Amino acid sequence: MIVVLLFLSACTGSGTSPPVVQPGDRTATATAGAAGEPKVAGRIDGLHLPWSTVYLPDGTAVISERDTALLRTVSGGALGTLGQVPGVVPGGEGGLLDLALSPNFAADRYLYAYFTAATDNRIARMRLEERDGRLELGALETVFTGIPKAGTHNGGRIRFGPDGFLYVGTGDSQRREQPQDSRALGGKILRLTADGRPAPGNPFGDNPVYSLGHRNVQGLAWDSAGRLWASEFGPDVNDELNLIVPGGNYGWPEVTGAPHRSGFLDAKVVWPSTADSSPSGLEIVGSTAYLGALRGQRLWVVPLRGEFADEPVSYFTQKYGRVRNVSLAPDGRLWLLINNQNPDFALILDLPG
Repeated sequence: MIVVLLFLSACTGSGTSPPVVQPGDRTATATAGAAGEPKVAGRIDGLHLPWSTVYLPDGTAVISERDTALLRTVSGGALGTLGQVPGVVPGGEGGLLDLALSPNFAADRYLYAYFTAATDNRIARMRLEERDGRLELGALETVFTGIPKAGTHNGGRIRFGPDGFLYVGTGDSQRREQPQDSRALGGKILRLTADGRPAPGNPFGDNPVYSLGHRNVQGLAWDSAGRLWASEFGPDVNDELNLIVPGGNYGWPEVTGAPHRSGFLDAKVVWPSTADSSPSGLEIVGSTAYLGALRGQRLWVVPLRGEFADEPVSYFTQKYGRVRNVSLAPDGRLWLLINNQNPDFALILDLPG
């Protein structure tokens, strides 16, 4: 099933949308529709091109800034600075990108970062040590290198999955031959161990590639049943929300969107106009996916029903700016990172009950 957004660019989320039912959908009798409108609960000002947020066990938020390579902290509503990640070489869409906490953070204290270096995009980890009541950034340990870099299409999303492995969204770095090559790292979702090796059970053997045929993966999230979803930039058409399966080929650069072509997997949601979306960070709460839109400058809310998606609804259209990332805080609130507002900020939302 696919939801194609042809007429929703002016949607403000004034109501719920009924399910779109396709033949063969055994969940046709389920009640669906967008969750209600989130409400603004606060904001954190003073950021510069924030890209990602993770939350420490005590509730402290750690935010990456792409061009400064700084790790900023928010605790008790106060903005601070943890430190600067060494080796980051910002440029174009590259710099300090996503962050992820080790699933064993309580024991190992590892913070992972995906960033653009001098010759490639890479993943490293650092220990967050607490001394005299203050957080300190430990030495950088590189765990994975060689992801191609360019001024655009650097991917950059990393997230530990329910299986404990690290999933990595990469871009094609304008090398259009890479996404269809299972031996190349560009235009892929990778699946790694915490030490940066190919995870056992990957579909191409001793190879980090988990899925291929991607253009520029910008969001990764799992639903309550453990299914992986990914948001992805199209070229000048066909932004996508994809359901990811091991070894799946999502078509780029041969196809985009949902052309129903043999050998390629169709997107579950397609935005024909990238001006409406350019979907970046992705979070799933319950049975609802939340996507930040860069060019679209809005929050897209997509009801999920198993392996299907219902009609998306948008909120805050062109009200706050480019939404780079969406993340769920420990207190159940949703944080949006807003870019290109000079200064930038985090918008904190209460989700509907």
